Amino acid sequence: MRLRPLALAAVCMTMTAAHAQPTESQDEPAKAPTQIDDIVVTAQRREEKLQDVPLAVTAFPEDQIQARGIDDVGDLNALAPGLQISKTPSNTTISQVTIRGVSQINPAIYWDPAVGIYVDGVYIGKAQGSIFNLVDLSRVEVLRGPQGTLYGRNTLAGAINLVTRAPSGEFGGSASVEVGNYNALVQRASVDLPRMGIVSLSIGARSEQRDGWVDTPRDASVPELNDRNNHGLRIAADFDFAPGLVGEYRFDRSRIDQTNNFDQLYRIEIPFLQPFASRERLERASVDAPSFERSEVQGHSFTLSWDLSDRHTLKSISGYRRLEWDDSLDLDGSPLPVVWTQRFTDYDQVSQDLQLLGAFDRWNYVVGVYYFGDDGDTDNPQSFFVIDPGSDAYFDSRYGTQTSAWAGYGQVDFRPLDALTLTAGIRYTREKKEIERTFGLRADPADPFFYLIPEGTGASETFDATTPTLSAAWRFSPQLNVYVRYAEGFKSGGFNGEYSEPPTGNETPEEFAALIARNIAETQTPFKPEQQQSVEVGLKSSLAGGRLMFNAAAFHNTLEDFQASIFLGTGAAATAVRNAGEATIQGIELEAALRLGGTLLMANYAWLDPEYDEFIDAGVNVADNRAFVHAPEHSFNLVLDSELLRRDWGVLRAVLDYAWTDDFYTYPYQIEVTNPGLQVARDTEVQAHGILNARLAVVDVPLGDRARGEFALWARNLLDDDTATNFIDFGPVFGSLTVANFEEPRTFGISGVVRW
Repeated sequence: MRLRPLALAAVCMTMTAAHAQPTESQDEPAKAPTQIDDIVVTAQRREEKLQDVPLAVTAFPEDQIQARGIDDVGDLNALAPGLQISKTPSNTTISQVTIRGVSQINPAIYWDPAVGIYVDGVYIGKAQGSIFNLVDLSRVEVLRGPQGTLYGRNTLAGAINLVTRAPSGEFGGSASVEVGNYNALVQRASVDLPRMGIVSLSIGARSEQRDGWVDTPRDASVPELNDRNNHGLRIAADFDFAPGLVGEYRFDRSRIDQTNNFDQLYRIEIPFLQPFASRERLERASVDAPSFERSEVQGHSFTLSWDLSDRHTLKSISGYRRLEWDDSLDLDGSPLPVVWTQRFTDYDQVSQDLQLLGAFDRWNYVVGVYYFGDDGDTDNPQSFFVIDPGSDAYFDSRYGTQTSAWAGYGQVDFRPLDALTLTAGIRYTREKKEIERTFGLRADPADPFFYLIPEGTGASETFDATTPTLSAAWRFSPQLNVYVRYAEGFKSGGFNGEYSEPPTGNETPEEFAALIARNIAETQTPFKPEQQQSVEVGLKSSLAGGRLMFNAAAFHNTLEDFQASIFLGTGAAATAVRNAGEATIQGIELEAALRLGGTLLMANYAWLDPEYDEFIDAGVNVADNRAFVHAPEHSFNLVLDSELLRRDWGVLRAVLDYAWTDDFYTYPYQIEVTNPGLQVARDTEVQAHGILNARLAVVDVPLGDRARGEFALWARNLLDDDTATNFIDFGPVFGSLTVANFEEPRTFGISGVVRW
């Protein structure tokens, strides 16, 4: 269950509480500042005030995280301008993260994301399993635009930094319980232990259970769909080894075992399936195939910081993460055995980042060396389109991927004048990608598989890139800072792990041999890296005595060799990644926060204008007739937090949060129908819609001498929006079978928190 309303309310409440105007009563809770607080970020690998950083960054401190219910990456959708996050069709633990119109839509592990996600400085290698429980989040930073210098590979569109809370070294903690409709129960606990010698330790846990909101009949393969059953654990230990020598160990574990996101049959031209299709969100359905989604993520990181002097620090960030991820999907959304697929993935990654940071008078610098390696395998058995007797098709589809990447980087800031800061940086990355692929098919489960891509088929390729950045910032006053920035980013190349072209059954022996050769050749032919160049102009300001914050950014980006995920409509729902061409993306982003007495208004808005300059499909440039995906033209978020009453027993606050997203396409298909044999983009278009969350809470309630309490009523998706938010379209060759995932129905409940 995603509890953004409750958390959202909390965040705004905390901010309002922190900045509300003083009242006259001497018995009321402690009064808070009347200005908007400064937020410290590490977007440039060192601590800086958010308003001083010469790039577009949105940051959420701990109070906002608690108030908005941000538990994972999926909860960030629309909370920053230009940020669009979807969950991949069928799943709840795979993210599709888009910043400024640049994204990835294929969840397979051979495909790299366009936005880098970091947890305590450790890069998360794949989108699969990237939505997991994060306990004790302290700060979230969304860096928009290419971050290829300081963050490197696969930060083509930007980066998201997730920072967890450091132990305090003093006894304290919090505990909360939240109950809601669909028998939802969320429990959280976090404890800081007193310092023990050189060690400060904290432990946090989170548990969530909820019934599914899609009921099924007794003869279905599962008793319900879209339920929740997940658990998260985090351990943090800080070590003061010696003066100036500090170690930080972080462990996180997330276990999810629940049914998958129901693939509702949305559109179909096969007559016997049409009775099961609906374009309205269904809350009762039946499926026949096993349906589950299981994800277990474990992460270890150790950061060692050594202060060489007062102004120079050597830092090492070591990381290891492991993912075990399985799912089983009924892809026709009906009780008939038409389409069934499974994925079983094991994935490991290691990383090491060695940094030297420091300052000389008017100079700041960071230099570093970085290594990343991963190894993953997916077993993807499938049964497709069992429609007529004798037409069954069973596939043995497996692929594995390995990466070994090295990088060296550096960035320098220089202030020739007190008001002027010049920045230059560069990164060189070199990485080796490897693929292993097996693909076989049979018509009967009793038959042996015939392999078009035999086991042991593989290939390797080395890619490299140099990604610079340049910027200039001018501070007109302590309250006004403007900047211009040029930056580049790249997303690595690789190999197609899901390509398959099956036989028609009419091939001659020579044609059959050629078919096998084509399958092997397509698997062994690499696609090139995708690259982006960006020019950004921005303004950051603090006005009206600190009661108004206003930031703006305008950008013009160019994409080269962009990687398009193309559904081929052959074999085991084959997909291929193609370097389709070039694109230009421009836009404007605005952020504002205004405090008026006991009311805080926060808002952001993004305008996006993407277009293809070249899109090569089958040797033809179809740039004017292909959809740009996950790129709404307009989007905005409004948060109104109002203090209704302040007394000695607490503060009564009401919060309304509304996020609106314009319509957008989910696949790069044709817009105008020029080829009836291909999918049409508008058939899988997400309609413009908004989500309203609300919360009414009593916060800062004194509970004895050392504890404070909070009680809240909340609702998420208060207006019960039922928009279809993602799709799978198998195309005309498969009867235009299309399934959809929808916004979850309205959820509501109560929560209680104790902090000490």
